[in-house]
Amino acid sequence: MTEQIENYIKSHIDPEPDNLYRLYRRVNTSLLYSRMCSGHLQGRLLKMLTAMINPMRVLEIGTYAGYSALCIAEGLRSDDARVDTIEIEEEMEDFIREQLNASPVGHRVNLHIGDAMQIIPALNADWDLVYIDANKRVYCDYYNLLIDHLRPNTFIIADNTLWDEKILDTETNNDPQTLGIARFNDLVAADPRVETVIIPLRDGLTLLRKI
Repeated sequence: MTEQIENYIKSHIDPEPDNLYRLYRRVNTSLLYSRMCSGHLQGRLLKMLTAMINPMRVLEIGTYAGYSALCIAEGLRSDDARVDTIEIEEEMEDFIREQLNASPVGHRVNLHIGDAMQIIPALNADWDLVYIDANKRVYCDYYNLLIDHLRPNTFIIADNTLWDEKILDTETNNDPQTLGIARFNDLVAADPRVETVIIPLRDGLTLLRKI
């Protein structure tokens, strides 16, 4: 997607809420790896997908600054619905909680700090939607941990599944993150338990529906 097309799209979709606009600016001025933040276009898509799926319980693996969690929380159609979001970096906790407190939907988000592989079993919850945007090396581990415990018609959204197109040549791009994404893409494409589609938005967004 060219910058011109992306700017055109942004000018013809719902505007970015003020609190998320401020959050995105803070990410770009205060944090490392600002590209990890979802941003306007992907954020509006996450909100709409959430509203379409109408989940009561959402799991997000990889909070980063809280932008995507708040977009998902916006899309919840019941004020009793909740997002469980897991962030492994302890130093991000104060920043994230500040953003949750500044949002009108922040009360819908439960923040968990620690390793998702340990936290997920401890939560022992039934999720209707899962959003994966964390350590690319272990996408397959997250998927395998969850898939047998998800009900039919549960949706999984996985971010960064085109990975700057590095997955097209894993012999040259054989770093652990690229190989982790490539393994995940192969795994879900061959798994008869899910329907799979990849949207070439930003760095690639995979949508899965458990059959």
